[in-house]
Amino acid sequence: MRLESFLEESARRAPDRVALVCGDERRTYAELEADSNRFAGALRELGVRKGDRVAISLENSPEAVIAFFGAIQAGAAAVLLNTLTKREKFGMLLADSGAKVLVVHAKRLEEIGPSDRTVVVVGPVPAGTAFDRWDDVLAAQDPKAIGAGGSERDLACLLYTSGSTGAPKGVMHTHLSLSTAMRTIAGYLEARESDVVISVLPLSFGYGLTQLLPTFLAGGTLVAERSFAFPQVTLQRMASLRCTGFAMVPTIASILLQNDLSKFDLSSLRYLTNAGAGIPPELLRDLRKRLPWVRIFPMYGQTECIRVTYLPPEEVDRRPASVGRGMANQEMWIVDEEGRRLGPGNTGELVVRGPHLMSGYWNREKATAEKLRPGPTAGERVLFTGDVFRVDADGWYYFVSRKDDIIKTRGEKVSPREVEDVLASLEGVAAAAIVGVPDPLLGQAVKAFVVKKPGADLDERAVLRHCARRLEEFAIPKSVEFLEDLPKTPNSKVDKQALLGREVAT
Repeated sequence: MRLESFLEESARRAPDRVALVCGDERRTYAELEADSNRFAGALRELGVRKGDRVAISLENSPEAVIAFFGAIQAGAAAVLLNTLTKREKFGMLLADSGAKVLVVHAKRLEEIGPSDRTVVVVGPVPAGTAFDRWDDVLAAQDPKAIGAGGSERDLACLLYTSGSTGAPKGVMHTHLSLSTAMRTIAGYLEARESDVVISVLPLSFGYGLTQLLPTFLAGGTLVAERSFAFPQVTLQRMASLRCTGFAMVPTIASILLQNDLSKFDLSSLRYLTNAGAGIPPELLRDLRKRLPWVRIFPMYGQTECIRVTYLPPEEVDRRPASVGRGMANQEMWIVDEEGRRLGPGNTGELVVRGPHLMSGYWNREKATAEKLRPGPTAGERVLFTGDVFRVDADGWYYFVSRKDDIIKTRGEKVSPREVEDVLASLEGVAAAAIVGVPDPLLGQAVKAFVVKKPGADLDERAVLRHCARRLEEFAIPKSVEFLEDLPKTPNSKVDKQALLGREVAT
C-alpha cells in the first residue's frame, strides 16, 4: 500500500468530513486531496521526477500536510525537516538529502540562507526575489489526480535522526515500511472514523507522523497544534473539540500533570500514548488516578523502525515499567555481546525483524551495515537497535538504556532510566535526568538534574536520601543540580547532550 492511498481512500469514503484542524482552519478530506493533487502537478512542472527528494520544513499546518502527500503522489520522497533546525545544520541536511525542491515558510528565509534549488514559499514573499509562492503554485494546477505510479517499495520519506550521538543520519523509509507500521498502530489503537486526535508533535518527528497517517487511514480528524508551549490552551482545545486521542513524550506528560485536569472536560478522551522515551511508572500511576477512564499505551520505537512494542492498557497497572511485547507482523529478540540470542530472564541488545524496518541510512553504507545485519532468511536484514532491554520470565520487555548511555562507574553499569524512575517517585520532583560525567577516580560519576514542582521543599540531601533507600550504592547520584527546566530537543525529548555540555562549561 502506498501512503497517498491513506488520503485518497478516506476522501472517497467521506469527502466532506473534516480531516484536519489547524488553529481556526478546517480542511475536509476532499479539499486536502484536491490541493495535494495540485501540489503534485506543480512539482512535476518544477522538474521533480520519481525518486527525487522534496524537502519540507513547515510547522504543523495544512500546507505541511498538503506538501507531504503532494510530494509522494508526484513520486518523490518527502524530506521532513524540523523548523527549529539552525541555519548551518539545516544547510547540511539539505545538501545531504539532495532535495530538488524546498518548501518553507517566509519567516525562515533569512535563517536558511541562499539556496541553489527551487524554493516554494508559504506566506508573503519578499519583493524582488525569485521564490515561488505557494498560493500561485497551487492555483495554476488541476485538482484532479494524475498519479505518478510506482511501487510500495519506492522511497517515501527521509526522517533525519536527532544527531545526539553524532551527525544526523537520513533514515530511509519506503511506502511499504511506513504503511506496515501505520496500519499496525491503527489496529492496536482501534483507530476509527469518529476519532479526533490532537497532536503537538512536529510531522518531522516519526512520532508526529504516526499521528497523521493512522488517523487519515481510519478517516478520522487530526488536530495539529504547533507546540505544547501553553498547556492550558491545548487542554482547552482537547475539551472543546472533544478529542479522543493524545500523544505524549514523558516531558509532556510531566507538564500535563502539573495542571488541574479537573478544570477541563476530557470525558471524550479515549486513549493516551507515550513514546520517544520511557515514561516513569510514577507518572503513569498519576495519569491513571486522574484520568481513570482513559486507555494508556506506553510504547517503544525508533526512527529506524517507527514502532516495536506497546503495553496493552489492561497491563499498565500490573507492570507500569514495561513497554510491552512486540506488535503484530514482526519478530524481536535480545542478543548478547557476541550476537547470540538470549531467552527470557536476560538483558541484552534488542534486535527487530519485519517489513517496517528502514531500508538504510541515506548515503551512509557503513552506518547502514552496522545497524542492518543479515537475518534468518537469504537476503534479509534485521535491525540491531543499539538499545538494551530486559525480558522477564513471561516475555514482557523493559527498556534499560541506550548502549551509549550506560554509565560505567567503579566497574559497575548503571541504567539512567532506573535512577530517573526512582527520582520521579520522590514527592516534589517534576522531572529528572541522569547523566554520567567524567570522574578521575570513578571513571564516570552519576549526576542528577532535577526540576522541582512549584512550592516543593527539596534539597540535595533529601534527594540522595531517597535514592539511598531504593538504589544500590554505586547507582546513587554523586551530585544533584536543580534546574528551572530540563533542556529539550526539538522533539520534546530531554537533551542530555546539552546537560553534558552544561557540565563541561562549569
